[in-house]
Amino acid sequence: MNGYQQVEVLLVEDSAADAEMTLRTLKRRGIANSVEWVRDGAEALDWLHCRNQYAQRRNGHPKLVLLDLKMPRMDGLQLLEVMKADPDTRAIPVVMMTSSREEGDLLASYGLGVNSYVVKPVDFGDFAERISQVGMYWVIANQTPMRT
Repeated sequence: MNGYQQVEVLLVEDSAADAEMTLRTLKRRGIANSVEWVRDGAEALDWLHCRNQYAQRRNGHPKLVLLDLKMPRMDGLQLLEVMKADPDTRAIPVVMMTSSREEGDLLASYGLGVNSYVVKPVDFGDFAERISQVGMYWVIANQTPMRT
């Protein structure tokens, strides 16, 4: 991806299978013109702040972050905490996409400022439909402030 495209969705997901299903669904259903996939929270921060391997990327924020909960290096809760504490990234909508139905994970996510918490269905058809619903709302219907 070149540095001048507007990224609509930043997908933070360590599972290649879940990432592929998400990317395929968003593109096939015409929900997002541009999706960038990173594999953990540390890589997501580098991407958001144009650091390290993303140093040549032109600064600009996505319309939505789809965030997995359980990841190596920096998990979803850690990334969420950093994003919502930073004035530069706090307004970016974050949807936690996880297989966890644990009440503690749900409470922790909302406590840190997540905008939505969605449990990933196991069935591929249900998974694709859920991704489609999330994308339609957050990428197409939801209005976010313009970045200055």
